[in-house]
Amino acid sequence: MKRELGIARCGLACCLCSENADCRGCYSGDCPDQDFCENRKCSMERGYGHCYDCGEDCRKGLLSKIKPYGFTLFAKRYGEKMLLDCLERNGKNGIVYHREGILGDYDEFDDVRMEELVKRIGDCVEELRR
Repeated sequence: MKRELGIARCGLACCLCSENADCRGCYSGDCPDQDFCENRKCSMERGYGHCYDCGEDCRKGLLSKIKPYGFTLFAKRYGEKMLLDCLERNGKNGIVYHREGILGDYDEFDDVRMEELVKRIGDCVEELRR
């Protein structure tokens, strides 16, 4: 886990991404998708660092995908540090962010099972709070 890369504005875990080894994360200024990223543009226009900072329940851009939306909901409830802590712990316990291409274990859910995804991310919340 490259924790220093953190969580992208849209909720994707830059810290776990293996798609582009040269990418330095959403906030590096050289994100390959920055010119057309709807979530980046919207959050910057509104003065937010992340979509999870916004009070709206939005499904724009990458938030239309289950993984970033689930991570955003989790971060709204528990904060980015807890999200990073849980993703790191889950990774050590065999939950894979990218298994084939950009799909992994967190992509197995759908909107109907969103709370199940949030629970899977945060099964460790109580343990980590101790």
